[in-house]
Amino acid sequence: MYRLIFILLSIIVFSACRSDKQKDDFSFSGIKIARYDRLQYEATVQNSFFSLQRMNTEFSQETRLLIEEVLDLGSVDMVDMNDRLCAYFSDSILVHLMEDVGEKFKDVSNLEQHLTQGFSNLKKEIHELPVPQIYTQISALNQSVVVGDSILGISLDKYMGSDYPLYKKYYYANQRRSMSPEYIVPDCFTFYLLGQYPFLWQEGNGSGKTALGYSKEEIKWCEQHEKELWEEIRQNHYMRTTDPMIIRSYVSSNTRLLFNGEKTPPFLGIWLGMKVIERYMKNHPKMTLKSLLECTDYSGMIKELN
Repeated sequence: MYRLIFILLSIIVFSACRSDKQKDDFSFSGIKIARYDRLQYEATVQNSFFSLQRMNTEFSQETRLLIEEVLDLGSVDMVDMNDRLCAYFSDSILVHLMEDVGEKFKDVSNLEQHLTQGFSNLKKEIHELPVPQIYTQISALNQSVVVGDSILGISLDKYMGSDYPLYKKYYYANQRRSMSPEYIVPDCFTFYLLGQYPFLWQEGNGSGKTALGYSKEEIKWCEQHEKELWEEIRQNHYMRTTDPMIIRSYVSSNTRLLFNGEKTPPFLGIWLGMKVIERYMKNHPKMTLKSLLECTDYSGMIKELN
């Protein structure tokens, strides 16, 4: 459980929250988001053959990822796949969803700005880190962010806002809390860096509390009960468990633990681990981001702080 919790906990609200304006010593022109989601709408709803061709030629990797991994429609090379894809997105609910996405996300320049700042800060610390090609898509309420070979896809239909009417039909309130536009940038760095390093930490304005969606009352509850929670974890040896139910109860938004008869906030294991990293970094002010990323002695971190 060490590795899973530290993977999840430390990548929350990353460098894009920083405001420093240092000059870069590398070549990075900035993020430009490809609007693949518009091609999807044109190809499937408006029956544009030209847009469908572009999906299969200019965006072949993105289309393969969408069809085979996200929607699980079968092999992209199937003879009738174009017809299958169009039929899939002809559903009236999905058509309405795609239209709402197009209206809400007419302009993604703000996302481009924050992603550019985030990757710029990352590249200052880790020059060799590749910057992916970023695009937007409609996932039919499947994965929020998808990562392939040198690409990263943002499913805009998963970030319409916690009060979006369609979400209320399919998701609990604690699930919807992270389905808003402000979570796009943190989620992008989370999923991208999961494939690069075990975990990430960035000190600054984003402590992780905001990204977890905690209210002031939930933050106060966690801080008041932190020592007791750690003691329960130690007594039950949860830090070394491989039981998926126990792991899920600490890191999922869907499951609430009962502690002294009270329901805890979601993502409790992530919050607890985040505090460990926060204290560890304060004890090691000279540690570079790259060194922290490459560190895997999680048990040593906890022992040092106890």
